[in-house]
Amino acid sequence: MSEEKQVKVHVDKVNKSYGDNHVLRDISLDVMANEVVVMIGPSGSGKSTFLRMLNQLEMPNSGLVEVDGYDISDPKTDINKVRENIGMVFQNFNLFNNYTVLQNITLAPVQLGKMTKEEADKRGKELLATVGLSDKADKSVNSLSGGQKQRVAIARALAMDPDIMLFDEPTSALDPEMVGDVLDVMKDLAKSGMTMIIVTHEMGFAKQVADRVVFFESGKIQESGTPEEVFNAPKNERLQTFLSKVMQA
Repeated sequence: MSEEKQVKVHVDKVNKSYGDNHVLRDISLDVMANEVVVMIGPSGSGKSTFLRMLNQLEMPNSGLVEVDGYDISDPKTDINKVRENIGMVFQNFNLFNNYTVLQNITLAPVQLGKMTKEEADKRGKELLATVGLSDKADKSVNSLSGGQKQRVAIARALAMDPDIMLFDEPTSALDPEMVGDVLDVMKDLAKSGMTMIIVTHEMGFAKQVADRVVFFESGKIQESGTPEEVFNAPKNERLQTFLSKVMQA
């Protein structure tokens, strides 16, 4: 099987409810190696819940979730082993404020025995250069802007050398003028061939980077296709309404 055809994420008939709130309804989706899948849709449509299920931050009530061939819908799976290959970037950075920027990036690889401190420091500095923050290595996290913190969070996720990156609305907590710097880092990552699954409200970005756009609404995947198909010729009526509102905003 060639690398291009390898299935990295396989989700089959997944359901998730919180009490009477049926958040995900029979969701099935495959993501291939090196594919960039962008999920769009109104708030509360299930996108973030779906994403969090891919590293067992949420568990499905029913259905199958496989990542890198591991069944993570099975509570007995060693999720920490699987997570070593999954990078996740959240809305709110989740950095350690009492550590320097470089310490935030090197902590996990060193603690998990993936690298020595010297190797991790070298790799961390390379990643800071990649995200345009070479001069911030020894700075306190508290001294950074929101956009800088999010770029550090991306570098931290990359330090584990993951083969899948998950982004949960990574720009939603940022001031508008800081959004571009974070999206530029993500665009470069997409060009590098990283397998990426992204939940975002940034439609222009989705158009640019996605191999496939998936529209969530009411806990279901209502439409899926290339950016050209989804944005220029949407078939689903609810997607048409959604786009008519967000594209004018």
